[in-house]
Amino acid sequence: MKFGVVVFPGSNCDHDAYHVVSKVIGQPVDFIWHQATSLEGYDAVILPGGFSYGDYLRAGAIARFSPIMQAVKSFAAAGGLVLGICNGFQILCESGLLPGALLPNRTMKFVCQFVHVRVEATDTPFTHLYERGQILSLPIAHGEGNYYCDPETLNRLRRENRILLRYCDERGRVTDRANPNGSLDNIAGICNRQRNVFGLMPHPERAAEEVLGSTDGRVLFHSMAMALAELAQD
Repeated sequence: MKFGVVVFPGSNCDHDAYHVVSKVIGQPVDFIWHQATSLEGYDAVILPGGFSYGDYLRAGAIARFSPIMQAVKSFAAAGGLVLGICNGFQILCESGLLPGALLPNRTMKFVCQFVHVRVEATDTPFTHLYERGQILSLPIAHGEGNYYCDPETLNRLRRENRILLRYCDERGRVTDRANPNGSLDNIAGICNRQRNVFGLMPHPERAAEEVLGSTDGRVLFHSMAMALAELAQD
């Protein structure tokens, strides 16, 4: 199996994602420049967190037009695994691979802190090694993490069990106080209908080693690797 980490001008978490895949879970991985037009040979693609060029307009609004995104759409349509972290989540929404939009935080301030999120579904390649209801400690660092969608889309996300992570307190209670950015329904991460595209605002790559204060994010990458290994055996 092989992972790819897309690099947009301005990215600052691409090396973090590369490190976790290569050093922590020990899988082959390449950097992919945003002007590339093919993802042939890859099994999973990561749109990293940080920033991308054009974010001064709206996070992800310009990056969605990068040549690589057409390849990402084709890759996802063929069943490839796509993970969008923070800015990557914003780009996935802007490009139509995931529904909804990420708005400025309700405080209108950048937030950078550890938060608790509750695992809502485990029937995806990204979450199958977690337990439903498990509480994770993951860091966030964003100014536009306020997830929003129209009522019809929210009902569809709920009905299809596509809300994978929700902000909660340390006891797993989903409350407004535990919501760091004002996201609708405390949403921290969602997937597409086919369950092979996942976007989340917390940074699992920043919680993959004990020295970072949490290893809860490491499980997500192991989940992806195990899912790909199982697919290869079929």
